[in-house]
Formats: sequence, structure tokens, C-alpha cells
Amino acid sequence: MPSGTLRNTGTMLILLAASCPMVALAQTDAESRFRTLYRDLIETDSSPTTGSCTSVAEKGRAYLLEAGFSSTDTEVVIAPDLPRDGNLVAHIPGTDPKAEPILLLAHIDVVPVKKGDWQRDPFKLIEENGYFYGRGTVDDKAMAAIFVDSLARLKKEGFRPRRTIKLALTCGEESGGRLRGIRYLIDKRPETVKAAFAINEGGSGYLDKDGKPLTFMVEGGQKAYQDFKLTATGPGAHSSRPGPDNILTRMGAVLVRVGEYRFPARIGSVTRNFFARSAPSETGQTATDMKAVGAGSDDPAAIARLSAGDPVWNAMIRTTCVATLINGGHSKAALAQSVEVNVNCRILPGQSVAEVREQLTRVVDDPAITIADNSPVLDGITGPSPELTPEILGPIEAVANEIWPGVPVIPGVSPGASDGRFLNAAGVPTFGASGVFRDPDGNGVHGLNERLRVKSLLDARTFLYRLIRRYTAGKGK
Repeated sequence: MPSGTLRNTGTMLILLAASCPMVALAQTDAESRFRTLYRDLIETDSSPTTGSCTSVAEKGRAYLLEAGFSSTDTEVVIAPDLPRDGNLVAHIPGTDPKAEPILLLAHIDVVPVKKGDWQRDPFKLIEENGYFYGRGTVDDKAMAAIFVDSLARLKKEGFRPRRTIKLALTCGEESGGRLRGIRYLIDKRPETVKAAFAINEGGSGYLDKDGKPLTFMVEGGQKAYQDFKLTATGPGAHSSRPGPDNILTRMGAVLVRVGEYRFPARIGSVTRNFFARSAPSETGQTATDMKAVGAGSDDPAAIARLSAGDPVWNAMIRTTCVATLINGGHSKAALAQSVEVNVNCRILPGQSVAEVREQLTRVVDDPAITIADNSPVLDGITGPSPELTPEILGPIEAVANEIWPGVPVIPGVSPGASDGRFLNAAGVPTFGASGVFRDPDGNGVHGLNERLRVKSLLDARTFLYRLIRRYTAGKGK
């Protein structure tokens, strides 16, 4: 080798070695900025009773503006009469006008807390023993912070997506009381959320007790929420002279029937896919049943065994209704004059509220007990699940395999409900793929001491950033 070549090669090696610490430093700075954003969002109370979504939205917007977004590409959308319930929208324009946008959806409000019941301040981000603690660390400020950070990174890198990337961080998902942000945007600012499809919360990874990834779930549909109020009234009487008709006893008999009733199985394509992909992880009869149902079998015995095997499997197989609140009586020494019970139903995609109400009426089977809707009727929100096409699922599987090789990607129907159901009803197919891996106990979401593993947050940041690029880059990139 000529001496000049040797010298040039040596010089290049020295320069590369010298540059490596700078690359590492840049990565550390980027992660540090993300952690600051995450902390700012967590430490801004956005619960419906004491907080402000608008403050969270403004902090997210400031982060985007600092990254180079123009003021016209970002906006905090506020209903005129609800100044604390702001929503953040933003976009990066695509280069192909024929390519439909994608939408990144997350909510920024959180469930209320009683500070005195927590071991730590719920609105102070605390890192301890490999976990972040605080209200919203999982639900849903993790995803909100990652989406904002991802757009900021893409902007700083000069990334030019083929299709427009839209962001909507909404208020009111947890309470729906003053303002349901996603519905406000759909009704008042539809251009901010119109897209070929949306990625939302709902799809989570699951860890074993030792923190090892087990499965990566993709939400391909969700059940609709509906409350019904059962009411019985009577004349009441002195408790020393009870008559033959005690409305508490009557209601008790009804609740037994409601509790024992099982709605018919309605197994859609997403749930069959769930069982087919889950079968290899099980053994014995459970694996056999999953394989059969996943292949299209409606064997009642197999479905019954799967329904009894796990409450989540049962919830994916059928609509469920359960009594959650009861209020009755007025004195320890008197027969009740009225009793009310709330029955909460989670309705499978494609099944109407009216149909469930009719079934519940037959189960109650007591003309003296009235059944009324006890929450807004969302019949238009219970359409069929969106189709998990290769265009949607393929990039999720590819990126997940890069980060968690060998971990199965399994589609499923969520037993709960999120803002995704409103987008689905508005014609925007919405899927859950957060990349956030949760512990077996659920990480205190909606409860006490909500927490998220630091590694889970940072891995989800990597996952969603790469997924956004795959969805929006040109062909083959």
C-alpha cells in the first residue's frame, strides 16, 4: 500500500474516532430535551377538576416552534367558552399531493387524583429504581410527548415526508365532561384530523414479571361504552311490617340475572387473528382452542373454555354488561321507596346500542323496573373495526422486530374505549400502536402511583419515530 494511502487512512480513522463522542453527545442532548418535554407535560396538571389542557398544549407547541415549526403549522385550538380545554394541532406538509396524510393522535388530559393517597407527588416527575412516577406517565402523556418530540426531530433533520404528517393532542378523553376534544376538531376543524389513518394509544406491549417483553399488541378495534340506568320504585313501608314486594329484593334478583347472563359470542376477524397468533405462546387445550377459533371455528365448547380462561379474552369475544353503582333506600328502619343501579356495557364493534338495550330488557324481565340510557347514546360510534391491512400492520411488524426481535405482534380488540372510536366513525381508520411495554399489574394507570419503566419510554420513543418515518417516506426508504 502506498505510504500516502496509509497516511490518509490513518487520518480518516483518527477523525472518525474523534467524531464518535460528538455523535454520542448529540444523541444524549436529544434525549435530554425529550426528557425535559416529558417532565414538563407530566408536571402540568391537566385533570378536569384542577388542571388545564391548554397549558400542556402550549408547552407542546413551544417545543415545536423551537424546533423550527412556523406559527401557521402549529395551533392551540380552544373552544370559545372553555379556555382550559385546549387541543394542540400541527403538521409537516408532504411532498406528494396525491398521498393522503397520516394522523398522530394522543390525549393530554389525565384522570383526577387524590394527592394524599399517592406515595409521591402525582404532578412531579420522579425517576426512581428504573421507573418514572407521575400521573400521565403512561396514559397518555408518554405518547403525546413522543409524538411532539418525533415531529421536532424530523423538522430539525430536514425530513420531507411523502405524505403529510398531522398531529392532534386532544383534551377530554378521560372525562368527556366539558369538552371532548376530538369531537370538537371533527366538527369544527375537520381539516386538522382528516387522514388516511391514525395511530393512537391502545396497543401496548406486555412484559413478564422480570421485565422481559412477551407480546406486542396492536389495537385493531375497540368496544363502545354505554351506561344504562335500572330504576325501581315503590310506596315504602315500616320495616317492622314488610310486605311481599320489597323493591331492593326485586332489584337484587334482577342483578343476579344480569350478572349471570352472557351475551352471544361475536368473533370478528381481528379477534380470530388474535387467537391464531397467540396460540403458539400457549400449551395444551388452550393452544388447541385458540388455533381452532383463530382458523374460523365456532365450536361452542372451545369458545366457552377461552371465555372462562381470561377476562380479556371473554371481553374480546362478546359484549359485556356489569352493574357498577347502586343507590337505594332512605332509612335503616324503612322499606326503600326507590333504587337505582348503573349497568355499564362495553359493546363489540358492529353491534348497536339499541340491540344491547333490547337484550338487557329481556334479561331484566321485570316490567316494574325501567331501563333508561345513562350516558350519551353513541350508536354511530359502534361501527365495524377498521381493517388491519398490510399497509398498516407491515411497518409495525418490521419496526417492532428491529427493536424487540422475536416478540410476536398480535392484533386485538380493546375491551375499553378511547378517542379512536370517534375518528373511526368519522371515516378515519384508527389503530393502537403505542410501543409502550407495560408491567403485568398495569402500572397504576387510572389508579395510584402511576409509573412507567424508563427503558419502556425510551424504546417507545425509538419505535414511534421509526414507524412515522416508514409510514411517510418515499417508496423503498
